[in-house]
Amino acid sequence: MIWTIILLVQAGLLYFVLTHRKRHKTDPPLDKGVIPWLGHALEFGKDAFKFLMVLVILLQVRVAGRYVTVVLDPFSYNTIVNDKDCLDFSRFAVVLMDRIFQLQLPHDLLTKGKTIMKQHFLGLNLAGLNTSVGRHLQNLLKAELSVNQKDWKEEGLFSLCYSLLFKAGYLTLFEGEPNNNSADPSKIYKEYRKFDNLLTKLARGTLKPEEKKLAQCARQRLCELLALVGQGRGPAAGSWVHAYRRMLQDEGADRDMQNKAILMQLWASQGNAGPAAFWLLGFLLTNPDAMTAVKKELCGIAQTDAPETCLLNVKTPIFDSALEETLRLTAAPYITREVVREKTIHMAGGQEYLLRKGDRVCLFPLLSPQMDPEIHSEPQKFKYDRFLNEDGSPKTDFYKRGSRLKYYTMPWGAGANGCVGKQLAISTIRQFVYTVLTKCELELCDPNAQMPEVKTSGYGFGVLQPEGDSPCRTLSTHSETRRRWSDPLSLALLTHATC
Repeated sequence: MIWTIILLVQAGLLYFVLTHRKRHKTDPPLDKGVIPWLGHALEFGKDAFKFLMVLVILLQVRVAGRYVTVVLDPFSYNTIVNDKDCLDFSRFAVVLMDRIFQLQLPHDLLTKGKTIMKQHFLGLNLAGLNTSVGRHLQNLLKAELSVNQKDWKEEGLFSLCYSLLFKAGYLTLFEGEPNNNSADPSKIYKEYRKFDNLLTKLARGTLKPEEKKLAQCARQRLCELLALVGQGRGPAAGSWVHAYRRMLQDEGADRDMQNKAILMQLWASQGNAGPAAFWLLGFLLTNPDAMTAVKKELCGIAQTDAPETCLLNVKTPIFDSALEETLRLTAAPYITREVVREKTIHMAGGQEYLLRKGDRVCLFPLLSPQMDPEIHSEPQKFKYDRFLNEDGSPKTDFYKRGSRLKYYTMPWGAGANGCVGKQLAISTIRQFVYTVLTKCELELCDPNAQMPEVKTSGYGFGVLQPEGDSPCRTLSTHSETRRRWSDPLSLALLTHATC
């Protein structure tokens, strides 16, 4: 008994020595939490929005042994997102890669991989990608809704959006033109969803034993399905994924590491478009005025001689505003940096705080600026024209405390680590929504349904996913047998759901 007590005392002293540090006047306000070492890790993982919404500007919290300074003043974001000397993005990214994908890549390969993406995702190459994704979307939707379909097809709206956009994105970026050696996109999507459903728990290390086994099996199966991606000599030989795999090979990464890196890029490139399209269509279906405005704009394009080509070049301010509003409500990434050199941050209110080497600093744009009522009136409400001026031009002037904001919404990140694929993602979602609203009839099974709640465990990992799905009905506009609309309510729904 006495030895047990001695060991417990020694363990307590060792914990105090390893975790205690002297506070300075310039340290940010600290909340350690009540649980030793864990601190507020459980609150962060369960519902970060609810936990952090009590903050005003800045607070340092303890999360799983690490000191994390959370900054919620958008006027102070610029000094954080653009600092490459004292703050580092890649170190935390390396930690997540290992936890989620069991992938160990040196920091410099992350930079080289991003350079390859910029070469292939921007400029002249972007037009080719847009054309390809549009073609795949039309083919996939045509297969989904047969022209001989006589009855409405019922399925979940989230499932419909995620599956179609994932497959179109996969075929565009990872496969090129399908051939005899191509993996079936449907099989990849099925395994991907198993993995995707457990990804946040993988990142936080909170998997149950049975979940851990399922995640390992899904990851292994996905790596097997992706083994030939980027190795062909056909039309996709010059694609970014081919260049990316070649870079990994040249740097000495073995086949297993290459496949895991391809899987990481699959998740990074395809994990947000589907959920974003779901929320956008869901908001349109539950807000008739918004649906009418967006459809009027898109149907104007449909009446041109070459609508698909026109869609890539014409301005769509109403759609763009509706999409930006959707992302304001549902895009919830953390912008995290590791402090590699002590840095004093100067807050807009005049305060100065010291960030210590080895700590982390985190921005949570969903909470501020995106859900700040001083910046966006009625922030919980979907307003499709929030980002439009009265004359219909894009609105970019938003204010807090009387001063104009540089960052009034941040779904794509910011600074040097902003999303490289932003323009491709926007174009992909626009083409998808255009194709769905002009090629088929779409309505919710329950016309009075509301949008589902978000999965709170998804905070920090891009666009949030719903807690459940929204049952919907689809019918091809080219069906030989069309549903007959007779009562006024059905006619009103048709007006809002089709051109």
